[in-house]
Amino acid sequence: MLDKNKVKLGIAPIAWTNDDMPDLGKENTFEQCVSEMALAGFTGSEVGGKYPTDTVVLKKALDMRKIEICNQWFSSFLISKPYEQTEKEFIKAIDFLHTMGAKVIGVSEQSYSIQGKLDQPVWEGKYIMNNEEWKLLTDGLNKLGKIAKDKGMTLTFHHHMGTVVQTEQEIDKFMEMVNPELVYLLFDSGHLSFAGIDPVKVLKKYVNRVKHVHLKDIRSDMVEKSKKEKWSFLKGVREGVFTVPGDGDVNFEPIFEVLEDANYEGFVVVEAEQDPAKANPLEYALKARKYIAEKTGL
Repeated sequence: MLDKNKVKLGIAPIAWTNDDMPDLGKENTFEQCVSEMALAGFTGSEVGGKYPTDTVVLKKALDMRKIEICNQWFSSFLISKPYEQTEKEFIKAIDFLHTMGAKVIGVSEQSYSIQGKLDQPVWEGKYIMNNEEWKLLTDGLNKLGKIAKDKGMTLTFHHHMGTVVQTEQEIDKFMEMVNPELVYLLFDSGHLSFAGIDPVKVLKKYVNRVKHVHLKDIRSDMVEKSKKEKWSFLKGVREGVFTVPGDGDVNFEPIFEVLEDANYEGFVVVEAEQDPAKANPLEYALKARKYIAEKTGL
């Protein structure tokens, strides 16, 4: 069982509205999204594209529903653009999150990413960094991590399908090169499983350096179909590669055990991007909430 005093449960708005494909859930409002999060029993939320950018307005809406902001996606371009450009945007993002009371920012390197290309099969053409780019990435993240730390916050890095840090070898190299006092891992069970990596193995190895957790399930038959039919990452989302914990083929029990044994402290966040017209967001949020309560006691 996970310690309720140390572990908080959040959910991402991507099940209601998808920022990468705005037609998915375009009918769902911010108010509906956060109301249904609260109704399903979640107390944390990541930031979505429809969320008010005025912190006073956002705080009021969330306070009424007893929800707090726990993280926001941040796209870095450390290997393809001048460092200063990323730093400027990062400071804006970190200031916003700090005002909202969040402790974590989730960074993903988006240089040469194929995750957002509708016509690019996710299993082909992934960019591979050279040694100079590895150094640019990890040195840049160390600098951003220092900025976050000075604000009392934590930079977590999101390994992700279609990006420069996707494979087990890339995750290992990344973790070896970054400063462990400044850059932490955002562990995502779904992206590891989608990539054919054992999530439990990765979590056991790095659990003491994990500061944010995405609980994402996969449907194995859809993963196989995505390979066979050469789907893009976004086509996979539309077709239902991902789902909520307890609805797919990832075994979460050993994941929860590793987190429990390590006395993990922080948020675990249900993040399962699906087409809300096929997978009703409230229904799936309730399904995830029930499963997590049964398996962790949260």
